[in-house]
Amino acid sequence: MNTSTLSWAAPGRTLNAQALAHALRETRARTIGLIDAWVRSDPALQTPCAEELNLPLWELGHIGWFQEWWIGRNAQRTRGPACDPVHARRPSLMAGADALYDSSAVAHATRWQLPLPGLDATKRYLQSVLDDTLALLTQAGDSDDALYFWRLVLFHENMHNEAAVYMAQSLGIALTTDLVSVSGAAGPFEAKGVVSGGKLADEIAIPAQTWMLGSPPGGFAFDNELGAHRVALDAFRIDVAPVSWHRYLAFVDATGHALPPHLRRHQGEWQQQRFGVWTAVDANAPAVHLSHGDAQAWCRWAGRSLPTEAQWECAAVTCNNLVWGAVWEWTA
Repeated sequence: MNTSTLSWAAPGRTLNAQALAHALRETRARTIGLIDAWVRSDPALQTPCAEELNLPLWELGHIGWFQEWWIGRNAQRTRGPACDPVHARRPSLMAGADALYDSSAVAHATRWQLPLPGLDATKRYLQSVLDDTLALLTQAGDSDDALYFWRLVLFHENMHNEAAVYMAQSLGIALTTDLVSVSGAAGPFEAKGVVSGGKLADEIAIPAQTWMLGSPPGGFAFDNELGAHRVALDAFRIDVAPVSWHRYLAFVDATGHALPPHLRRHQGEWQQQRFGVWTAVDANAPAVHLSHGDAQAWCRWAGRSLPTEAQWECAAVTCNNLVWGAVWEWTA
């Protein structure tokens, strides 16, 4: 996630207590807005049981449970990453919450059969947990360890909000713009030197260097971002923006490659389904809903290659004019 798209996020992983309190309230408002939008489209809150989806009511309860588990019920919350994750905890504010919402113990496919509390009860649980979280935050210190779990639950809730958006897109659930993206993320891209044959003239040259991949000490980092290590990079060039529909559809026309979900050609016009509504494709916007195989196929046709993780991160961090963060992007 590109946290710079959120209004509180300027450096998101080092937020102090005051900024964290604001961010937690702002994120919770979006969480509730998303579930309310879902209810308007699907009052029963039913979602097909599929590997890439989750039950909205379960997601909502899990957000509260995760926050309570790591803060309100965590006797070692001020120890940060040194906390023993399995130490004894006090009971949850919601009876039986551990058996319902612990994603490490509750198999994904079983969540559709659980006796979940209703929407109103789940919202009350979330509010009680948030009140407790904010009250404890006023007693926390200012160190990275002291604030670690507040930063963790913030990013965790935003991750689930992002999942709610992609599930809504997948199922055709209507969402307003303020719920889709926060503080102006992901507007239409401007054309940047597009030329024939699916090529893009506007690139950035990155010199050969050694890149530190992973998170440096200080601030918050997810556990899979730790273990920073150096990666030697040869000089490379990278497009300033993700591949546009203009470039991708030229490939489709030339090869007959299968269309991605939510895209169709209707009466001679390319259209994209966005949260249940079909609209004309913006040729300059990034092509989306492409699989890794789709991305690789386009690269082979266009004479390009996907960047490695280290190449992409180096470019994203060091180049001010690289357009990124509006969409999920594939790497090699």
